[in-house]
Amino acid sequence: MNPVRVLVVDDQELVREGIASLLGIQPGIEVIGTAADGAAAVDLAASADVVLMDVRMPGMDGVTATTAVLGRAPSCKVVMLTTFDDEEYIVQAMRAGAAGYLLKNLPAAELAAAVRLACSGIAQFDATIARRLAAALPDPGLLTPRETDVLRLVAAGATNKEIAARLYLSEGTIKNHISRILQRLGLRDRTQAALYARDNDLL
Repeated sequence: MNPVRVLVVDDQELVREGIASLLGIQPGIEVIGTAADGAAAVDLAASADVVLMDVRMPGMDGVTATTAVLGRAPSCKVVMLTTFDDEEYIVQAMRAGAAGYLLKNLPAAELAAAVRLACSGIAQFDATIARRLAAALPDPGLLTPRETDVLRLVAAGATNKEIAARLYLSEGTIKNHISRILQRLGLRDRTQAALYARDNDLL
């Protein structure tokens, strides 16, 4: 398999280069570059599979940059990597389309694993943050058994085509199920659905 191409974005040079160096020696990871601010990240993100984005930076901050990156490279996954576990930042990052929110105290091997999972479509969140977000989510009893099956497969990173094949349904039916799941649970996208499934023990 091709390595996951990663762009590291952080305004502190020592931190930025340290993360890049540690990730660069992990299997299945290729650090394609670094950026010191959000504006530079937007220009480089098209070549990356995953962008590790700091939240608080001068100029263009990480949340604004996430929106801009995904506007230019929608297939890219942006994972926030920061020291701040402030709920306001977390919510803003999710609304911007971030595929995860991690804290910088992660060991390099765990960070690499999170990057690989994010690239495959599985949302990545620090455990403390995930528990905090899960506490605010609705009751899983709102879903039918079939919708629960679909949600489990979404959380596992399966595409609509793969889910349809597993459940012997059409892709159109799967799309309808996912739309209803998001609506019933008040979720915005597949990333939030994956987080919901994980933190309600549906995997």
